[in-house]
Amino acid sequence: MKKNIAIIMGGYSSEYKISLISGGVVYDYLDKEKFNAYRIHIFKDKWVYVDNEQNEYNVNRHDFTIRLASEIVKFDCVFNAIHGSPGEDGLMQAYFQLIGIPQTACDYYQAALTFNKRDLLSVLKPYGIKSAPSYYMNLGDPINEDAIIEKVGLPCFVKANKAGSSFGISKVYKKEELLKAIENAFLEDNEILIESFLNGTEVSVGVIKYKGETKVLPITEIVSENDFFDYEAKYEGKSQEITPARITKDQEDKVSKIAKKAYDVLKMKGFSRSEFIFVNDEPFMLEMNTTPGLTTKSILPQQAEIAGISLSELFETAIWEVLGEIK
Repeated sequence: MKKNIAIIMGGYSSEYKISLISGGVVYDYLDKEKFNAYRIHIFKDKWVYVDNEQNEYNVNRHDFTIRLASEIVKFDCVFNAIHGSPGEDGLMQAYFQLIGIPQTACDYYQAALTFNKRDLLSVLKPYGIKSAPSYYMNLGDPINEDAIIEKVGLPCFVKANKAGSSFGISKVYKKEELLKAIENAFLEDNEILIESFLNGTEVSVGVIKYKGETKVLPITEIVSENDFFDYEAKYEGKSQEITPARITKDQEDKVSKIAKKAYDVLKMKGFSRSEFIFVNDEPFMLEMNTTPGLTTKSILPQQAEIAGISLSELFETAIWEVLGEIK
């Protein structure tokens, strides 16, 4: 009997457009012989099922069902394709746990932790996972530019603590640029992180649950045409994403081991994509994404393809994993 799968997409953040594309790809590639797939748009003002004619049907938030004519559709599993809030910060995960519907992303605590860059890096530090020197601020804190520069140096990165797709991020070269960068980051989040610039090779490491085991995918090297891996570089072709990365076997082994360790230590499930920069052959973690981009050009699908895993298999495996039916 075919499983009913709700693919949630959209969300409340600036990443909603990318999420809609990711969710559409999941819908297109899920095997329709095995699954009844439903595109569910999650926005602040509405939760709706959108059919192929773009008709919208309200979702009953009490039990996450939809009514189609005289039929009430219940879901066996939710495929989480929301980047940012509420799909990547733990809110949807907690909701689905409360009403008893399995979902493909990590659990709510892991989502909340990894969505907060500062807290993630703090938790992983005792396990020997290195990160850049940083300075943390809440909205309304006094801005002491001299203290910030003394702590992280110049150039530095100013970024929203809880945001993705490089929204709200700036690279600062001069003290005079710092205040504007801080204001820009606070437009995305009420917490910001200011980090030292690490000069080295940037790589992205995908880790998934695959047939019951933690699997590290082939590593991607990021070469941005812009000053750093910003929104244009990520989504508008202003970068090279080279898989497998042009790194040494020792570097590959080291960063793979660290990415897998972080995944296992945090008791993750589903997909993750962690970013690192090599400095003198040592990988420094920048962040971990728990609902990474799933468009056909996104990094994790590229890595899966190199590993011999098709998009259909990648998405299907995530569903079987959370349903406890490892194929």
